[in-house]
Amino acid sequence: MEKKWIIKDKADPVAVMRLADILGIPEPLANLMAQRNITTKEEAYSFFNPSLDYLHDPFLMKDMNIAVDRILVAINKKEKILVYGDYDVDGTTAVALMYSFLKGYNSNVEYYIPDRYKEGYGVSFLGLDFAYQNNCKVVITLDCGIKAVEKVKYARTKGIDVIVCDHHYPGDEIPKALAVLDPKQPLCSYPYKDLSGCGVGFKLVHALARVIGIPFIEISHYLDLVAVSIASDIVPLTGENRVLAYFGLKQLNEAPRIGLKEIMRESEINKALTIEDIVFKIGPRINAAGRMETGSKVVELLISNDLKIATGISKEINSFNIERRTVDRIITNEAMRMISENQGTVNAKTTVLYNPSWKKGVIGIVASRLIETYYRPTVILTESNGFATGSARSVQGYDLYQAIESCSDLLESFGGHMFAAGLTLKKENIRPFMERFEQFVNSTITEDQLVPRVFIDTELAFSEINEEFFIAINKFQPFGPENMSPIFASRNVFDTGTGRMVGSSGEHLKLELCQESSGVKSLPAIAFSQADRFEYIRGGNPFDICYSIEMNEFRGNKNLQLNIKDIKAPVSE
Repeated sequence: MEKKWIIKDKADPVAVMRLADILGIPEPLANLMAQRNITTKEEAYSFFNPSLDYLHDPFLMKDMNIAVDRILVAINKKEKILVYGDYDVDGTTAVALMYSFLKGYNSNVEYYIPDRYKEGYGVSFLGLDFAYQNNCKVVITLDCGIKAVEKVKYARTKGIDVIVCDHHYPGDEIPKALAVLDPKQPLCSYPYKDLSGCGVGFKLVHALARVIGIPFIEISHYLDLVAVSIASDIVPLTGENRVLAYFGLKQLNEAPRIGLKEIMRESEINKALTIEDIVFKIGPRINAAGRMETGSKVVELLISNDLKIATGISKEINSFNIERRTVDRIITNEAMRMISENQGTVNAKTTVLYNPSWKKGVIGIVASRLIETYYRPTVILTESNGFATGSARSVQGYDLYQAIESCSDLLESFGGHMFAAGLTLKKENIRPFMERFEQFVNSTITEDQLVPRVFIDTELAFSEINEEFFIAINKFQPFGPENMSPIFASRNVFDTGTGRMVGSSGEHLKLELCQESSGVKSLPAIAFSQADRFEYIRGGNPFDICYSIEMNEFRGNKNLQLNIKDIKAPVSE
């Protein structure tokens, strides 16, 4: 698929040169900093030296004092508390964190993860009935609850106090819970709005610890869970999230809890863990449990202090992930065939597909995979409990949530954000939804938004790339949304003649590149899923590349490598 390269505007040259002089760094690095609004020595120091002192006071969050007071009453009276969370990474890490903390002060604590297939996303009546039947006086929801207006009313009729901890956007009505902790809700003065669900849970634990008199250092070991949630939920790596992720990664690399250590072992991670490792190796394994069986397995793993139990569960979760990969590959192939066989679908501005036999737990992944080929807003639906239920994914810059909201009269429920959402509707409304969704997107999306884009930080000559430059770039970690790993472009490069196709199907390229104008030795490069460019490259033709720079480790040897994101024939300007 052809991609559009967008080279970011260079920062103010005067500010860049001043920063380069003050810090004694190359101008390309100073430009990267200025693009991230780092323009002074003080700002550079705080960015490159994260401190836990930068965390905000948890009591700035609306209703925090109410939540803390009620939980302390429950602890003192030994009332039963139910910790309730979603079945994905954010929800299960949040539940493990909250349950582990509370269990240290009140043995009368249970946790509950809803069944994806029987109950669906968020707070369920079944879960609240479980709380009532087990005499739970307080339910703490994590990573869900901000739209559970009717469920919270139901809980009140059962004499249950609900404390909502969520980070999603609220609907028109805020649930009338005892306390609602969500920095995105109206009238909440909490300064940082982009916490993960587990991050909101951690702020509650932080507030409880302060009132109980527990030093922060004694709750900092929970930051490994917070870092996993931040990475997996794709929240911005800015402000408070950057601090939490930085120290969470430190915890993961130095002293992770047994459960995470076992998942890392199953993932065959033998180097310093990064956010990218969590996104592509840790997160999918944790998610696989909720997709293929139950998210409760994950919580059991994350709260375990028994190596034998943790090892057994991590192996089981790994097998779920293998099964998940097989299932999502089969469904993706079926979905691709459905599109190719329907000319109207091929030319549409959206993809909406329904198959009652598809497994609910993997349709979100399938939606993301389809966007790699058909770059447009995508909704994949299957049958669950007599309804059509599905996952939706968007393309860069297009507000998917708004498009789904425009069809709300056809839906039983929906929720999510700009780039991802879930929805449920009656089966007879599938066709009307397809038509309305296509009509709305067609009238609001731009042609530019239907072309995948690669955002490039700056152009580089090969002569500027060395180990010192790489070490400096690495200090920008942890990378993630709004602080992505820098992408560079280099023009008129050649393969030295050793390039070859690699991978089980020869789908990747392993290249050795040089740039005549740079006068430096060649640089190794890997280009995933770009074998279609090989004939052009093998012919000795020049081409342009955009890439990130990484350190490749193989059999104890380390060397810089370019990870190529896209290859183009040279532009003539």
